[in-house]
Amino acid sequence: MSDLTLVLLAAGHSTRFKVPVKKQWLRIGHDPLWVYVTNRIKESLPEATVILSAHADEIPFMTSMCDFTVVAGGNTRQQSLKNALKEVKTPYVMVTDIARACIDPALITRLLEHKEFADTIVPALNVHDTVVYGDETIERERVKRIQTPQLSRTEVLRRALESDVEYTDESSAVVAMGGTRYFVEGDERAAKITHAGDTAALQCLAPPSNVVFTGNGFDVHPFEEGKVMMLGGVEIDSPYGFKAHSDGDVAIHALIDALLGAACLGDIGMLFPDTDASYKNIDSKYLLARCVEKLHHFGFVILHADITIIAQTPKIAPYKDRMRSILASLLHIPPARVNVKATTTEHLGFIGRKEGLGVIATASVHYFDWKNG
Repeated sequence: MSDLTLVLLAAGHSTRFKVPVKKQWLRIGHDPLWVYVTNRIKESLPEATVILSAHADEIPFMTSMCDFTVVAGGNTRQQSLKNALKEVKTPYVMVTDIARACIDPALITRLLEHKEFADTIVPALNVHDTVVYGDETIERERVKRIQTPQLSRTEVLRRALESDVEYTDESSAVVAMGGTRYFVEGDERAAKITHAGDTAALQCLAPPSNVVFTGNGFDVHPFEEGKVMMLGGVEIDSPYGFKAHSDGDVAIHALIDALLGAACLGDIGMLFPDTDASYKNIDSKYLLARCVEKLHHFGFVILHADITIIAQTPKIAPYKDRMRSILASLLHIPPARVNVKATTTEHLGFIGRKEGLGVIATASVHYFDWKNG
């Protein structure tokens, strides 16, 4: 059994990345960056236990893609690490950021070879440029660029993080509480992805797959008198609306399921459960906007949508162009890539009896191409 646990921090919001995709969900082939980085390091540490910190909303999707332990992160990097450390049962812990994609096995070896030298073993790079602090030029020989992964004694790191002070790396916390730190040679290839331009550091990696994914959705709602009918984001002139927990926009509900299906992210009930009172009578356009945002965060770009409204009544033709325009705006694609069709059931079934209507939707997506923007 290994005496080491590997902790990877992947709970960040990527606010400085300034790209719709969260950097941990950039794709290397088909793998999200967090999967790629974890597996790459795990090749050097085959016996190590692996713990990932993740945003709470992303845990169900991450656990479906790996067999590692995934814990909820916090509002800061340090809180995410503290949460992960609660699950660590080994005497040593190696901590790194998912944003460091190209960690060389030789760097892992250097850390392990020196694990007895101090409470925390840290990769560092020397600074070769002139360094100015405020108005003072300081000795660059005394300046180091600190990297991860960092290897620490677990109990020492736990005690160091009991402080309310926020540290930007583990070793600073350890030293602040009187622990010891030992530097090993870092690696320029272990650069951290912080801003959109930093993806240049990933150019040595495989590009995202160019496969197109397609999903479908289907939904029905019965009519209810006295309600406003919303369909495809448009208010329809009708004496009745839809019986539903939300506003009942059956076209948008089917479209949401099609998008989630294409991205393999579950269904509308998982994302917006009808047991949640906050969604009572909610505008379905808001739900679609949330769905699109989630797809973008998870590394997908929407290509097109095709919607078939199956209704004996009301007449859909007068509203189709407005539906296309509104839906395209919510999907962040041109109206030319949104299609809205209508048909009847020739008076057959509950739709033919004018008791309700149904919608079939199809959508396609592909991965965000971080290599070519």
